[in-house]
Amino acid sequence: MSDLHIRSAALSDIDALLAFWREAAEGTSISDDRDGVARLITRDPDALILAERDGELVGSVIAGFDGWRCHLYRLAVHPEQRRQGIGSALLTAAEERFVALGGRRGDAMVLERNETGQHAWRAAGYAPEEQWRRWVKHLTT
Repeated sequence: MSDLHIRSAALSDIDALLAFWREAAEGTSISDDRDGVARLITRDPDALILAERDGELVGSVIAGFDGWRCHLYRLAVHPEQRRQGIGSALLTAAEERFVALGGRRGDAMVLERNETGQHAWRAAGYAPEEQWRRWVKHLTT
């Protein structure tokens, strides 16, 4: 894994990241656009963590901390690069960020239909909490 480079995203990464998510991420989000990603990077420059190998984007995770809870989104690894420790390296970086900020517990958004993702999260020590349900209200149309 010495050839893997983990770093925070920059505004110049947005187009490549959006293309990467279309190929590697499961599902889409209302925030999957230039403005949404730019807001994230501008508001919290270290929240969007990228993994690169040989200068190519191979993974991402959003590690958001609101001062109370640690939230993980968009853990994605390029399909041809999976099962090589990239997701684990990204989660380690995210968890180290959370601990440094005073976070106590990380929670992840994982689609129910994303069985590959569920296996990855379980392997990383995360478990679903069936008593919780996500409630959503779109604030824009």
